[in-house]
Amino acid sequence: MTTTSSTPRLSSGAWPSAGAWREGDPVGDRRFVSVGPVELEAGGRLPDVTVAYETWGTLNEARDNAILVEHALTGDSHVSGPAGPGHATPGWWDGLIGPGCTFDTDRHFVVAANVLGGCQGTTGPASTAPDGRPWGSRFPFVTIRDQVAVEARLAELLGIERWNAVLGGSMGGMRSLEWAVTHPERVETAIVLASTAYATAEQIAWCQPQLLAIRSDPAFHGGDYYERGAGPEQGLGIARRIAHVTYRSELELHERFGRLPQGAEQPVGGGGRYAVESYLDHHAGKIAARFDANSYLVLTEAMNSHDIGRDRGGVAAALRRVTGRLVVASVDSDRLYPPRLSEEIAAAVPHAEHVSITSPYGHDGFLIETEQVGAILRQAVARPAGAEEIR
Repeated sequence: MTTTSSTPRLSSGAWPSAGAWREGDPVGDRRFVSVGPVELEAGGRLPDVTVAYETWGTLNEARDNAILVEHALTGDSHVSGPAGPGHATPGWWDGLIGPGCTFDTDRHFVVAANVLGGCQGTTGPASTAPDGRPWGSRFPFVTIRDQVAVEARLAELLGIERWNAVLGGSMGGMRSLEWAVTHPERVETAIVLASTAYATAEQIAWCQPQLLAIRSDPAFHGGDYYERGAGPEQGLGIARRIAHVTYRSELELHERFGRLPQGAEQPVGGGGRYAVESYLDHHAGKIAARFDANSYLVLTEAMNSHDIGRDRGGVAAALRRVTGRLVVASVDSDRLYPPRLSEEIAAAVPHAEHVSITSPYGHDGFLIETEQVGAILRQAVARPAGAEEIR
């Protein structure tokens, strides 16, 4: 295994002020490993994939205390820790990892990797291709299964034959479930939060205007904008506005903003904004500062491709492959990944456990309700086989 705490190579050419981590930037807490060439499910090929990952705790002598945390669409390997050089934001589940925490680093070895196609150190569209230029439009189509295949190689290189737990929410939940189906012998417990066994028609429909918003931005240039000094930040911002509405519940937005104007602005005939519009503008600005538009496209299309039953005889047949413990959690106000999708997974796996997270926040409840989520995770990881189900 070849790992390094420095950048694997330097990029060439000018870059736009986009949010991608670039070779040569501060590495922060990242480590890097090459997993070699990857043949992709849809027929493409990447000649050499680098994975950026972070770890907490120590792998024990038996190598049976490892936990894999899977991030969602715009997350990364920085699950826990402060913002700083190399990390634009604090850990996205900060507080769940550490001594005495949900994932107690005195007991567990926690691993989180940036996903294949991402923009925070793992090979993706902003990475340098073999010809020395960014991949850009040449980056191939990847699926959730491809992403798990890369993570499986990472596990092998880290000496982890079987995960004590694999867990994640949203897109991370897709990968957690894919792990349990593709590699059942390598997963003791899979925890799937606010996710699904397949991308639904409505989920794909919500994604289409997001994809079009980015691709319609004049600064997109077919995906080859890295050496032009400006990227499709407007299109990415529009995509994020659309997505963020689906991440929250109607009731929360109503109670939080109602029809209030933004400060002294006048939205009725005065060209001003409503407070909820200002809220969406804020999130659009944040995403442009920390994420890459091409990765947003690649990962969104990977999510659209998600179907645990593809080429496996259907969803029910695929889920029958799961042999380890399976805990499925839904958010009761989630309109993007409604509880019925979690219930479908649990119903198809006789030994699965389903638990509901109560939250007014919608889909984002799996990130916000850390006390409830932490309790679910602690019980799922600590509970011995045969013990009573989580309630």
